[in-house]
Amino acid sequence: MPSRADAVLARIRATPEGFVRSYGDVSPGAPRYAGTVLSHCDDPDVPWHRIVRADGSLAKGPRQRELLEREGVPFRGERVDMRVARLP
Repeated sequence: MPSRADAVLARIRATPEGFVRSYGDVSPGAPRYAGTVLSHCDDPDVPWHRIVRADGSLAKGPRQRELLEREGVPFRGERVDMRVARLP
């Protein structure tokens, strides 16, 4: 059986290019846990940049925005347009 961290990483990896999920989407009921998992993950294949705060703001600033913009993720000002980009 996969660990709790493995389950979070699987949800993050399943987030397709051009979309985002919130920390709470990948770790329901414990969004900070998702941040902890990501902070300890050094796997370059994990698309960490696709995980944003529920309000669309970015935890990792300009670098994260650059990666998301390359994938075509829409923004409204400084935040991801969650109505369009959030994975249903």
